[in-house]
Amino acid sequence: MMPVLNAFAIGALGVALFKFVDLPLPWLLGPIAACLLAALAGVPMRGIKPVNEAMRTVLGVAVGATLTPAVLVTFPAMWPTLVLVPVMVAAIGLVGIPYFRRLWGYDFATAYYASMPGGLQDMLVFGEEAGGNVRAMSLIHATRVLVIVVALPFLLKGVWGADLSNPPGAPAATVPLHEMALMVVCAFVGWLGAKRVGMFGASILGPLIVTAIVTLAGLLHYRPPAEAIWAAQFFIGLTIGSKYAGITLQEARRDLIAGVGFCVLLILLTIVFVEAIYMFGLAPGMETLLAFAPGGQAELTVLALIVGADVAFVVAHHVLRIFVVILGAPVAVRYFRLVSRSDT
Repeated sequence: MMPVLNAFAIGALGVALFKFVDLPLPWLLGPIAACLLAALAGVPMRGIKPVNEAMRTVLGVAVGATLTPAVLVTFPAMWPTLVLVPVMVAAIGLVGIPYFRRLWGYDFATAYYASMPGGLQDMLVFGEEAGGNVRAMSLIHATRVLVIVVALPFLLKGVWGADLSNPPGAPAATVPLHEMALMVVCAFVGWLGAKRVGMFGASILGPLIVTAIVTLAGLLHYRPPAEAIWAAQFFIGLTIGSKYAGITLQEARRDLIAGVGFCVLLILLTIVFVEAIYMFGLAPGMETLLAFAPGGQAELTVLALIVGADVAFVVAHHVLRIFVVILGAPVAVRYFRLVSRSDT
């Protein structure tokens, strides 16, 4: 129980400090920074997994509520950038696997699943099945999400002048009670239903699908209130920062530094793709950055909501990215086994 209380207290302190110093995204970046520093200092921390997942349903509902008929009409126009998502994933693999294998000496399974920009849990499950180093993969993926989430707000503000102080929704007092109740139903029905059928990203995609259906039926006219989205940010930040709990000096020297170096390569690769897409006029720059940045789906959804970007565009690309990565995982496992046999 004490590690949970530690995480909540430290995360709350991070929010308070970020608000006091007037730093951007206090509800997201505050808990990340505070929990990361506490973890590196050896403070035991952990979140409550069901609560963390439940808070992610807020983001699924928020995106689903934006999928009105007018938004759905714009989906066919996304194909020029959607077809580039598999290309981006392939480019990340071509850069990441040699980086982790030749420069840091990781085995193929660890190098592959550490470099693939999929969901953390999915990559750890596939990586463990292939014989990879689960702890190393966990730290590298946590670092990828951390660096991308911390770097993007400054890029968005510096390049596009994005207003990061925008409330992500209307105040709870202005949202009708029956609509809030309907959102809660959509969240839990979607989450539990998606979990039952084994859908990846069930806590976000399930509520998204159910809420979209309800919105298209004309029953829902509001997004979740700002307070709910701030709470979701808090738990996401808490989860990211707490993943470093128990890190050893040896892991910091190797896995953490390897992860940071990989993030630099990822950011450079993302900039190349964003510049090319923007130059050819395929999509606006800010939306493209949020859609192609290889961070976590939940974190990028939060940023899109806050800066007022086209959330449907951003989420569509991240869902496709995760889908491509997960489809490629069994192929990679078979390849790894063939390589292992040929080496012996």
